[in-house]
Amino acid sequence: MRKAKDLLRMGAMGVSTLFTCVLAAALMGYVLLKGLPQLSWELLTTAPSYLEDTVGILPDLLNTLYLILTAVALVLPLGVGAAVYLGEYARNKKLVGIIEYAAETLSGIPSIIYGLVGMLVFSNLLGSCLLSGALTLVVMNLPTVMRTTQESLKTVPQSYREGAFGLGAGKWRVIRTVVLPGCVDGVVTGCILSVGRMLGETAALLYTAGFAHTMNGFFSGLGSSGATLSVALYVYAKEPGPGRREAAFAIAAILILLTLCIDLLSTLAKRYFQRRQL
Repeated sequence: MRKAKDLLRMGAMGVSTLFTCVLAAALMGYVLLKGLPQLSWELLTTAPSYLEDTVGILPDLLNTLYLILTAVALVLPLGVGAAVYLGEYARNKKLVGIIEYAAETLSGIPSIIYGLVGMLVFSNLLGSCLLSGALTLVVMNLPTVMRTTQESLKTVPQSYREGAFGLGAGKWRVIRTVVLPGCVDGVVTGCILSVGRMLGETAALLYTAGFAHTMNGFFSGLGSSGATLSVALYVYAKEPGPGRREAAFAIAAILILLTLCIDLLSTLAKRYFQRRQL
């Protein structure tokens, strides 16, 4: 009887896994089949023009790059610093538990709520620009980076810290030379996965970064409105006109390929740092 239940349970899990994999593969395959043929050098290297009725996504690619670089540069030190303080310095365990519970709660809030908060706070202060969108993404991904780093810090054996203290090292030196190198794989993995979430974010950026398809430099772009790839996908999918639907599928294919590359990079980075620790 027990073997029959185990077989039934394993069969149900196998069917569920197979269904999920087939569904994901079918979705990605459909988008790639529709989107990859639409990719062209002209599409990737030109800006759109409503006067000439042409489509190009170069400004959207640049805006996405500017946004992610700015958000990662802000969220990484904030998230890692908060995790180090909570895990290594904080003594009030009750307060730490409250902060961890709040971070986990914030991780589950829909992104549209972050977009509304970003519009009320950052957009009112800075205007509708890429910097407002980047700050909104920082607030959205800060709990994830912080909790990922916290869990990574817990994997470093306490004996490593005690051995370093026994050699006369100070608290910060132990953290900098022993603890952080021992959990860098988790930190890097959490950062890369956060980049993947930023790459596909649309709802929060609709209210904060804007829709403009203008070509800007890095610093001028942060202060002006700009559409990212995901926002451009949303806009082109709704706009009537020649080439709009094809451009939407092309952008969707680019986003899928970038997401797959980010997941692969996360796996390779984790394996690399694990080999270094052996």
